Amino acid sequence: MMFWYDPDGSGWGWFAMTAGMILFWALIIAAAVLLVRALNRPQEHTHTPADAPAPEHILAQRLARGEIDADEYERRLAVLHGHPRNAP
Repeated sequence: MMFWYDPDGSGWGWFAMTAGMILFWALIIAAAVLLVRALNRPQEHTHTPADAPAPEHILAQRLARGEIDADEYERRLAVLHGHPRNAP
């Protein structure tokens, strides 16, 4: 049988049991924290977000702002759609 205090021993039994209990609960709490963090970690996204503008929309905006002319717009749009036309 285990006793908190061993009258015939050195009296360190209570200390070993207390340290063991603290270590046990520290391991349980650490495992729970790591599990919660692993489950709440944001997933890596390999695709573009839904709110990102389409490449055609960006190209149209550049045309509207005057950054590119109509010929450049048509050429880049053709490249985006996989039909390189008048490629340099």
